[in-house]
Amino acid sequence: MSQAVWYNQWTLKKFEVYLKGKILEVGCGIGNFTSTLISYGEVFAIDIEKNYLHKIHKSLGNKAKVGFGDIENDKYFFNGQKFDSIVCLNILEHIEKDDLALKNIYKLLKDQGYLILLVPIHPLLYGKIDQAIGHFRRYTKEQIVSILKSSGFNILSSRKLNFLGAVGWFIAGKILGENRIDESKIKIFNFVAPLILPLEDVIEPPIGTSILLIAQKFP
Repeated sequence: MSQAVWYNQWTLKKFEVYLKGKILEVGCGIGNFTSTLISYGEVFAIDIEKNYLHKIHKSLGNKAKVGFGDIENDKYFFNGQKFDSIVCLNILEHIEKDDLALKNIYKLLKDQGYLILLVPIHPLLYGKIDQAIGHFRRYTKEQIVSILKSSGFNILSSRKLNFLGAVGWFIAGKILGENRIDESKIKIFNFVAPLILPLEDVIEPPIGTSILLIAQKFP
């Protein structure tokens, strides 16, 4: 996804209003979003992969506080921090005990703080690509809303994203049986997405690769 620059920025615009104050990015990877998040507040970024953290340290220096964090097991490089906003993009599906991870996220939020959560949707789309990149699951809207509510969150909004990607994902993973999205397909997506996806700013698509949820913690 580091190559899908337009799509990443388009996605961020859909939740930027909820970014403020002290921000935690859960599962920062190589920093696809981290470098942009620093424009909105004081950013802490965590990941369990040390080689990813090394790359971010190298590229961002001290612009963000970056270190080890395991949201499933409640272990972090920081101590006693609470956050105004927590960003968790395409991470929860990689975590076996996703309900436990969400409960731990809830504990890290300040009262009235926001969780910005992006997860893959539609179990029907689950295929070899999902397996290859370590997805335990794809969610239904009802499943992810239920888990969030049982973790204590109030759901403010939810919206499916990326109809174009969902069609491509189904063809590649389910029909062709591919286990990766190669660079040529990403180039095609980068060309077509700016022409098609802005329509989703007007109307929510019936299907998508992901669902974006905004949830809030109340005391």
